[in-house]
Amino acid sequence: MTDAYERVAVTDAAAELLRRLTDQHGPLMFHQSGGCCDGSAPMCYPVGMFVTGPGDVRLGALDVTGLDPIEVYMSQSQFEYWKYTHLTIDVVPGRGAGFSVEAPTGLRFLIRSRMLDPAELAAFGLAD
Repeated sequence: MTDAYERVAVTDAAAELLRRLTDQHGPLMFHQSGGCCDGSAPMCYPVGMFVTGPGDVRLGALDVTGLDPIEVYMSQSQFEYWKYTHLTIDVVPGRGAGFSVEAPTGLRFLIRSRMLDPAELAAFGLAD
């Protein structure tokens, strides 16, 4: 994989909310939920509150001005279905997932996805 390509990105609106949440909770991280109770929401936690393990894949880190990189993870089994996609974390009005730190703000994080382009596929070793 080359540094020129990332699997994850963040919108300006989500970055602004992340700055506010970091002021409140300290450094943050994301784990992309695989479904069930909170659907497939990107879950945002203070670093150390959600422990990743060997069954999780680090997708990358969000570069938010003024903050340390915010790492984004997903379970290995879910990654098998999503490995051909680029994910962008955005924010919209609504109630956040129950365990995600944005829940009380009246906003919720969501994932916008698109298929990786040919150059990205090659960079990630996924091209035929």
